[in-house]
Amino acid sequence: MYRIFLVEDDRSIADALRHQLEQWDFEVHVAENFRKVLAEFSAFQPHLVLMDIALPCYNGYHWCQEIRQVSKVPIVFLSSASDNMNLVMAIHMGGDDFIPKPFDWNVLLAKIQALLRRTYDFGGQVSVLEHREAMLNTADAVLTYHGQRIDLTKNEYRILQMLMEHKGKVVSREALMQRLWETDSFVDENTLTVNVNRLRKKLDQAGLHDFIRTKVGMGYLLE
Repeated sequence: MYRIFLVEDDRSIADALRHQLEQWDFEVHVAENFRKVLAEFSAFQPHLVLMDIALPCYNGYHWCQEIRQVSKVPIVFLSSASDNMNLVMAIHMGGDDFIPKPFDWNVLLAKIQALLRRTYDFGGQVSVLEHREAMLNTADAVLTYHGQRIDLTKNEYRILQMLMEHKGKVVSREALMQRLWETDSFVDENTLTVNVNRLRKKLDQAGLHDFIRTKVGMGYLLE
């Protein structure tokens, strides 16, 4: 079942859209906090986003750019402002299509299905891991935080990926070393310590203080 993230502040339109999309067997999440759209996006992991342009706090163009920092998921803009300038802006900001309101349900469905086919018939979904607003794109090993890109080595990326996959749980040093060995990167205890310390320094410099916690005698934890 495909998941669709609906970012629409008009509740009547949002409810009608959700009802129609669920009739078409889509799983739908309607944005709840318009200051934390990116966090909701990462938690839901949608296959496609329907984005209104005029939103509280920040407009749809802003959130499109934020999503594009971490994902290539298809984004379709919905707007009553259907002039050419908005159409050009929508595509320029990273959108994949633009549908003016009021829209025909059949046209909307056809466009959604076409985008999903083009995107997912030839490859898997781009996965994004999120913790404390830091976004790790596992498709291209990119970590971003508040718009800034944090460059990681291969080992740093693999360590952080495993910790984010198991956030809230302690990951043992042995498990981390095993993950690195599986990717043909043999490390010993000292090398792991060096990699974790370097990763911590990069995270701290980016503003992610105390991102990785040490549990003495057990391993590491994101909480």
